[in-house]
Amino acid sequence: MLLLVFAFRAGAHSGGTTGLATITVSGQGLRYSLQLPSRAVPANLAEQMQLAQRGLSPDVKPLLELIGREVKFANRGQPCEAGPGFATAPPDGTTLALVVDFACAQPITELGIRDDMFDALGSDYHALAKIEWQGGMQQFAFQADSRETHVVIETERESSRGAASFFLLGIEHILTGYDHLLFLLALALRGGNLWSLLKIITAFTLAHSITLALAALNVVVLPERLVEATIALSIAYVAAENLFMRHAVSHRWAVAFIFGLMHGFGFSNVLRELGLPKQGLIWALLNFNLGVEAGQAIAVVIAVPLLMWLRRFRWEPRVVAAISIAVLVVGLTLFVDRAFLTGTVSVSSSALPLSRHAEPES
Repeated sequence: MLLLVFAFRAGAHSGGTTGLATITVSGQGLRYSLQLPSRAVPANLAEQMQLAQRGLSPDVKPLLELIGREVKFANRGQPCEAGPGFATAPPDGTTLALVVDFACAQPITELGIRDDMFDALGSDYHALAKIEWQGGMQQFAFQADSRETHVVIETERESSRGAASFFLLGIEHILTGYDHLLFLLALALRGGNLWSLLKIITAFTLAHSITLALAALNVVVLPERLVEATIALSIAYVAAENLFMRHAVSHRWAVAFIFGLMHGFGFSNVLRELGLPKQGLIWALLNFNLGVEAGQAIAVVIAVPLLMWLRRFRWEPRVVAAISIAVLVVGLTLFVDRAFLTGTVSVSSSALPLSRHAEPES
């Protein structure tokens, strides 16, 4: 029952909800644009915004005011003032697209950014930010325990500092991505000896690293629904192997590699959706993947000794069977949810009131 609860409550690959922010710096002003999943809005704020009330246009003012209070900018130590905000047409019905302008007293050269949206949206919220200006850009992953960054606005070369924050995001991503952990657990339950387990982990690592890079760089892109459903199916398949195939160990490394390719596409969604330029994305991609591997290593170091200890007892097959049944149920439940149920529109694209403010010309 706990596995089922975790499976439904987990934000499958992002470890919660993820906001995609673009901070555009120009002269003495900057524009903060945020794409926020409507499900990230807490209940009390959603009620104020009328998100759940049919026939009423959502009121985005409370959320715009929240951004103005909780997202803070400073230029050379001097606070920048939040100005008017508005909503734009979202890319899909489940996303809120919000824009708030900030004004600074002097031309921006040293920008300090602090994001405290976690206090209102919860500690499992992430904000993946792209800071861009004429001649350069930087990216940063804001999290509950990593809320601040400082950017030197350079006019002649592109900056990739801040990509190291994606290392911590990668660790959290794998350790809170319950579907990935369940897949690894199902693989290891009947993974054989240490050499066989090493081959399984290596095959999975190599496979998801390949597709993570290809998808994040937009070389190969698959529909998200297909990716998520296949990942869920991979969990169920490996659990079924544990129950019904006697010689699963002999080809388990191949299973890990094949399904690992699809898990890599799942890992890539966070970075690819941010839309970073390729040169900046390479550093973010490298740090994110290293974080994923570090998180995976933590999980393996904890699980493998326990599994080896379990194999000393005669009742080990019954325990493996019981765990495999639970994982199979979770995998099938996730598959049905992702393949046939997920994607219900909660906020209509046409329902968001569009501002009369025109987008500034480039």
